[in-house]
Amino acid sequence: MDDYFRAFEDRRPPEPLPYSPAREMLWQFLATLALVVGGWYIWWRWTSSLNPDAMWFAIPLVLAETFAYVGLILFVYNLWRDQPIEIRDPPATLGDIDPTSPEGDRPLTIDILFATYNEEPELVRLGILDSKALNYPHEIEVKIHVLDDGKRANMRRVAEEEGVGYITRETNEGFKAGNLRNAMEQTSGDLIVICDADTRPFPTLLERTLGYFRDPKMAWVQTPQWFYDLPAGERLHDVMHRRLGLLGRWTGRAVEGVLGEIRLGEDPFVNDPKMFYDIIQRRRNHANASFCCGAGSIHRREAVLEASLRSFGASVERRVIAAEEEITLESRENRVSPELLEALRTAAVTEEVLTPYKFHVSEDIYTSIVLHSDREREWKSYQHPYVESKMLSPQDLLTWTIQRYKYAGGSLDILFHDNPLFRKGLTFAQRMMYGATFYSYLGSIWNVIFLFAPIVYLFTGIAPVSAYSNDFFAHVIPFLVTLELAMMVGTWGIAGYAAKASYLSFFPLGLKAIWTVLRGEKISFTVTPKDRNADTFLRLVKPQIAVLALTALGGLWGLGALWLGGTQHSLTGVVTNCLWGLNNCVAMWGMIAAALWQPPETPADTAEPPLMKAEETPT
Repeated sequence: MDDYFRAFEDRRPPEPLPYSPAREMLWQFLATLALVVGGWYIWWRWTSSLNPDAMWFAIPLVLAETFAYVGLILFVYNLWRDQPIEIRDPPATLGDIDPTSPEGDRPLTIDILFATYNEEPELVRLGILDSKALNYPHEIEVKIHVLDDGKRANMRRVAEEEGVGYITRETNEGFKAGNLRNAMEQTSGDLIVICDADTRPFPTLLERTLGYFRDPKMAWVQTPQWFYDLPAGERLHDVMHRRLGLLGRWTGRAVEGVLGEIRLGEDPFVNDPKMFYDIIQRRRNHANASFCCGAGSIHRREAVLEASLRSFGASVERRVIAAEEEITLESRENRVSPELLEALRTAAVTEEVLTPYKFHVSEDIYTSIVLHSDREREWKSYQHPYVESKMLSPQDLLTWTIQRYKYAGGSLDILFHDNPLFRKGLTFAQRMMYGATFYSYLGSIWNVIFLFAPIVYLFTGIAPVSAYSNDFFAHVIPFLVTLELAMMVGTWGIAGYAAKASYLSFFPLGLKAIWTVLRGEKISFTVTPKDRNADTFLRLVKPQIAVLALTALGGLWGLGALWLGGTQHSLTGVVTNCLWGLNNCVAMWGMIAAALWQPPETPADTAEPPLMKAEETPT
């Protein structure tokens, strides 16, 4: 394990994307233009373009386009406005973050909690060592605790050797959420830092984040997650030089001179979360709608406990009302006696579980919704722009699949069973922001149509539009161009194609999560593995392989039909659907390549410098 970490210890996280008012204005103009042109295109598709002889094909495709356009509206709403980067002065006392506290002069107390189950204890030790080296300009009390749901003797030994707290429990009820609840019952810090087993804080974690809590309504601050072991890949000209010699090197340099730097083998799983944290989450700050993502977040204990009490009380009342309705229906009485009602309430209190963090596979976002919907306290959240910790990335497609399936299933379970769009207390902006997140996980439904539509045409010659005519291209091309320009400016500084391709190729996992939740099955709490499974995983990408193979065969079939004649195929139709299919194939290949990916034995960029001390980590 030491050798693995040594290879990446010298890496530094990227700086946050700078705020630019001029670029924001340009983005808003282009986004508005794209939505207007897109709305015009969708209207034309419904009113003037459907193939009347193939409505079985035309209707599903135009519905898919419409649903995707709704997702675009939500995405634009999410990205609409950014804010300048501002770091506030770190507080020194409890009174700085809670002016009403009678202990206002007391130094702040911070609990750093490492939630672990079956991860390597030495991995957790690294996070503990980094936490012990945190910088802070004032005298505060920092306590580190290992929350071991695995009840392991070697994990207890590591905690004792490092002089930090060790907390375990008899059962694993509620999994990570239950683990955190158990720890909160045994700790008392004013603020809580939540870490996963592989979280390694940088020295600046506290000094650059606690200033937000000077606002007494600030409930939690989320910091960006950064995977410091992502494969860096190899430059195109180096790969071509190794395979083709000097000619290959010159060719590779020429290609990169036109297209910019190209790296092969870089982050095959598209794990880099910069798009999510630096774009999506940061632009929710103005609407007080950035949500907690677990590791690397700092919470105000008072907010979490108070929200849990309110949620507990609401759940108890729902149980009482349901029982009261059942009794009145069976007894045909107008109301239940006060004595029986009190007995029902006592029973409900006994049955309901007080959960500071909701017992759910997506406990972080669920708890965020509960806090945001508390209109009496008006709790706030904030996405901090700077990376303040590092962690390990999924190292194989199986691990990636477990993680992404958990994200999708947990979000969809909330959407179907406790939809924030209808939750009392959330503002309109918060509903739209949460809606954008959950709606995105439904995209697999219409993405399947986008993937198979060109295949259907290429094999049958049946078009979903009345004709691939000049009128069609006059509507679709302006929309695609304005959309691409808007997204390029709106996400300036972050490459977006890999994320779009990954989203498209995600469709089998998304459909599985949707079907699982619709059947009423629970999404499991599988712990994401932290070590690599040295295997290939083509079995996990059979649907993507099928799309690629069918599209390739369809393209050959369509070209052959044009050559031989006597079919419904047209030249513009075949060319259009071949190009469409090619884009789909490129997206599918990214996932297939990830299934085949193996880490290089001696990567060029992973020499073994001495293990860095915590104080030498990035600031």
